[in-house]
Amino acid sequence: MGRVATAGVTPDYWDEACRHLVKRDRVMKKLIPQFGEARLQSRGDAFTTLARSIVGQQISVKAAQSVWDKFAELTSGVSNRIKPVEVLALDKDQLKAVGLSVRKVEYLSDLAQHFESGQVHVRQWAQMDDEAIIEELVAIRGIARWTAEMFLIFHLMRPNVLPLDDLGLLKGISQNYFSDEPVSRAEARELGEGWAPYRSVATWYIWRSLDPLPVDY
Repeated sequence: MGRVATAGVTPDYWDEACRHLVKRDRVMKKLIPQFGEARLQSRGDAFTTLARSIVGQQISVKAAQSVWDKFAELTSGVSNRIKPVEVLALDKDQLKAVGLSVRKVEYLSDLAQHFESGQVHVRQWAQMDDEAIIEELVAIRGIARWTAEMFLIFHLMRPNVLPLDDLGLLKGISQNYFSDEPVSRAEARELGEGWAPYRSVATWYIWRSLDPLPVDY
């Protein structure tokens, strides 16, 4: 998904999570020191983060950035702070002209309507558990559970998310724990129980083992 050049916010639990994982898990004990001061960082705002995830679906990072930049130019705000009301003011032809498919235009409109109408309770999210937030997000067209879980990890910085639909996570578990043997979701879930309450952090390091460059969502 997108990259934004603003400074990020790092979760305050990160160092404690690393200490916990290093003590409890032989693979994490080797992995975590390899990445030094690298940290998960949260950027942008909720609506913009989700809009970027829709724009980026099924296209390359480079293509997604190109479409996103053109889309952002249609609004008055900066590209990491787009307002739902501005998206609702655009007509479908304007959106299609910047390279968005008919389906993505519909998804962005539905996302904007959910935010503008208060169907997603952004201000209450801090008090809501992960599953309740996922339930709100997957009710929006174009947002599946995986996207909602990425949002929980990268935007809300929830510490204990295990995205079992993520192919990179399964591949990384296979490489690091099972000598490249295929891994089932059930096996990944069982392994992940040992990472609690910091499954997001362990997942992030598994991703780093495949690609040392952190991705910003």
